[in-house]
Amino acid sequence: MKFEAIAVENIPLIHYGDDLPSIICENIELQDRDIVIIASTVVAKAEGETFRLEDITPGEKALEIAARSGKDARFIQAVLARSREVLVEMPFMLVTTLAGHTCVNAGVDESNIEHGFLLYPPENPDVSASRLGKELERLSGKKLSVIVTDTNGRAFKIGQTGVAIGIYKIKPIKRWIGEKDLFGKNLEITEEAIADELGGAANLLMGEGAGGIPVVIIRGLDYYYEDCTSIKETYRPEEQDIIKKGLRSLQKKS
Repeated sequence: MKFEAIAVENIPLIHYGDDLPSIICENIELQDRDIVIIASTVVAKAEGETFRLEDITPGEKALEIAARSGKDARFIQAVLARSREVLVEMPFMLVTTLAGHTCVNAGVDESNIEHGFLLYPPENPDVSASRLGKELERLSGKKLSVIVTDTNGRAFKIGQTGVAIGIYKIKPIKRWIGEKDLFGKNLEITEEAIADELGGAANLLMGEGAGGIPVVIIRGLDYYYEDCTSIKETYRPEEQDIIKKGLRSLQKKS
């Protein structure tokens, strides 16, 4: 068993309104059941999710956090504007975004964008993945899966990895519950984060700097799924999320 991870080269700098599916199809011949992995930065740029820092007016909450953290209140306001809940305010902002993804700074980014601008992640990454996937399928005539990725840190380890924030025609979780292990024992809790694993594999080729590759094709793994799917399937139910419960408890004490 093997698979390929193929960097799609010659993708130009993306701007608002650019036809990303056409650009991808011009630079690689897609095959049936390819998994097209696209960095959220280029999706956001094509959708116009860029803002001038100088146009943001910080509110009272942003000014209060900025006074304690020493960070730009305008940037903090941008994070708050895309946050459903703030779990940690210092030394960094850990939030749950309006789309339901929990990450640092709501995915708001100052890198890979012109000076003085901020790049917001796609407002609804599942919708973005679906729109891109349908157009890629139309242009190529192939059955395809799409994953929109971002880079996230890990709570207990140093470093960032690629993770899925939006999906199309792929089940994000593979449930091994009920299967047998090497010794014939039933697996009871194993659920594999397929979409995140694929996002991490693609990130090895994507990179983070000036020479980054925003699109990677995973070929040779058949995870195509015909019905509707959502990245929300990967979010732990609130009643089971002991980390969030603990962070909320700390906030109340402070």
